[in-house]
Amino acid sequence: MKFDRYQHRLILANGESRRGVDSHDFLLHSTDLKGMRPADLKEAARRAVDGGEVIVNVTHDDSVDEEYSVAEPVSFKISAGGQLVVSVGHATDAVGNDEEATSAFAPLLTPYLERQRSMVSRVEMDPYSYHPLVWNIDISCSPRRRDMADLFQIGEGALALLQAFESGELTRETTLDLLRSGNANVLIGQEEGPWLDVKSAHYDLKSPSGKISIAQAVARFANAEHGGIVVVGMRGKKVPGGEIISSICPVPVDGRTLRSYQTAIEQHLYPPPDYLNIEAVPVTEGRLVVLHIPPQPEEHKPFLVHGAIVDGQIEGAFISIVRRRGESSIPITAPAVHATMAAGRALLRRGELPNEPGDHH
Repeated sequence: MKFDRYQHRLILANGESRRGVDSHDFLLHSTDLKGMRPADLKEAARRAVDGGEVIVNVTHDDSVDEEYSVAEPVSFKISAGGQLVVSVGHATDAVGNDEEATSAFAPLLTPYLERQRSMVSRVEMDPYSYHPLVWNIDISCSPRRRDMADLFQIGEGALALLQAFESGELTRETTLDLLRSGNANVLIGQEEGPWLDVKSAHYDLKSPSGKISIAQAVARFANAEHGGIVVVGMRGKKVPGGEIISSICPVPVDGRTLRSYQTAIEQHLYPPPDYLNIEAVPVTEGRLVVLHIPPQPEEHKPFLVHGAIVDGQIEGAFISIVRRRGESSIPITAPAVHATMAAGRALLRRGELPNEPGDHH
């Protein structure tokens, strides 16, 4: 990448060029960012201006038109000293000054950004915004082994988390980040559902029934399509049409707590779910235990629980198979289990799947 000072254009590695909107402002297409090294963009920006900050906006529009293309709320700033930050523009009237915005946004974003080797460096109000106010949140990112598309994706993730916090429209990923950032109170009033389950107190991990119960809770999400989250320390309440989270009730956590959960799951769930994460997260006056079950490979399913609870009785020799549908847990049917086993036997024996009933060849 280089800069054509005479035409005030950035010349990309593929030969295409992007003309500056003005002397300190450029517009790139999101596809331009793939493979673009942060160091190259900083050097081109240094050559573009004789000092001062350079803004690089990004558009997803089919074509790049400096006058008519709509810029995304995620952009890049390059200071006169060559420091590059990802800048996220978040519109909200929930806070009224820079100090309030920093206190609100930085703790929310920190757990997510730390995992991205990034951090909030500055929060300030856009002086040209008015109702809603726009807050520019600058994020310093490690450029090591990253291109500009990676940095842009970090900004988009931060914006999604801010918008989830603002609107209450949560996903499994943003819910996990809210929990990790100490913002579990945002979940009060949210529905339990296909990927979220809460429990007000610890499972009794000293009893066989408690160990089987936590293994089944994890298995339900491991067997589901989109994975899920089990939160211990939040209370649910039944309402017409389902169940909502009604309050936070922190649980005691010591050095053995998380290991006890891990051991119970290892003893009663097979195969072990990929990337299962068990952690304690902070809330006011205590902590919650959060079990995160990412979506699992289909070839690992069904996940089997060693032991079952039948009519309130422990049946240690039984194998239970459960999955989650909507807000209720249902057993996988005998025909479904048989079909899976038959398919596996057929592949081992002949290298082909059996015909479905009614199929003719």
